[in-house]
Amino acid sequence: MEQADQGAVRPDSITEVGEDAVMSVTVSPSVPTLTEEEQEELRDELLKLEDEVVTLSQVLAAKEKQVADIKRKLGITPLNELKQNISKSWQEVTTSTAYKKTSEGLSVAGQKATAAFTSMGSAISRKFEDVRNTPTFKSFEEKVETLKVKDEKRSQDEPDGISG
Repeated sequence: MEQADQGAVRPDSITEVGEDAVMSVTVSPSVPTLTEEEQEELRDELLKLEDEVVTLSQVLAAKEKQVADIKRKLGITPLNELKQNISKSWQEVTTSTAYKKTSEGLSVAGQKATAAFTSMGSAISRKFEDVRNTPTFKSFEEKVETLKVKDEKRSQDEPDGISG
């Protein structure tokens, strides 16, 4: 018998949901001791509550099925509901004070960053211009120009660009 593994079971009863839990409850020393009559009343109340929970679960499942049937008849799909929920949530986010403050803060930060990059770009351009006007760079520029002229002259002297 399968129930033999679970300990002693009254052969004349069918185990109800939660009955095992009720039977296995031991009184903790910190809990006031209840009379046998009070314990029996509490067990009865617990069983009634568990029955109500089962009934309510069944009613809820039936109502959820009814909702699903009505949605199906109306053509409301889970994807449509998801889209609506996302749209509604996004609208709530964008109208929130936190979003508006964050958006304004990011806008100001973007403007400041743009100004900083513009200023940095101008400073770099000025620095390159300063470097370009130094004697060392002018000397280097002249050497490169001389090499360029020599290379062009050599290219013109060689037929079809082949050296021989």
